Amino acid sequence: MELTRELAAQRLSAWERHPIDDPALKPSAVAITVAPVDGTRGIWVARRPSTLRSHANQFALPGGRLDPGETVVQAALRELDEELGVSLGPESVLGLLDDYATRSGYLITPVVCWIDQPVTPAPSPDEVDELFYVTLDEVIAPAAFDTIAESPLPVIRLPIMNRWVHAPTAAVIYQFAQVVVLGRDTRVAELEQPVFAWR
Repeated sequence: MELTRELAAQRLSAWERHPIDDPALKPSAVAITVAPVDGTRGIWVARRPSTLRSHANQFALPGGRLDPGETVVQAALRELDEELGVSLGPESVLGLLDDYATRSGYLITPVVCWIDQPVTPAPSPDEVDELFYVTLDEVIAPAAFDTIAESPLPVIRLPIMNRWVHAPTAAVIYQFAQVVVLGRDTRVAELEQPVFAWR
């Protein structure tokens, strides 16, 4: 899958982002970082350590809660540096995708970043148990949509890394794939998370 910085930036610039205004949710940001490896492009996805108090062993994009006074861009770049050891400036940011509200009380704002030259991540063992590089060809694999008794909304999961990745991470990656990589108008706010991610 070919994707240039210019095309990705153009698609994000034309995107009418849907923010969510809910003061009950805890503001957070994640970094979707398009980086080159061995002639391909893809993104990094981490599996969280089993020692974490919440969302242990789940797949996640680098990210976390906003510190006081931080913007979503500042928070995403800080978390990318803290978790993966990848330090980027604001010029690397191409744009934002839709906000996504999680069942566990967070408001996720996805920040799309672009890296021109190869870098070698140095993941923090406190934050990352295993780091995966997912190519854009793999990112655009068809998603699966399930039903659960606890919700009328479709539950999304993505077949990447030879595993199933669930929402909220799956929802964010799915919108990135649809909007930025494929140039489609796709919303994800109504995509549900599995019950194990509600806590």
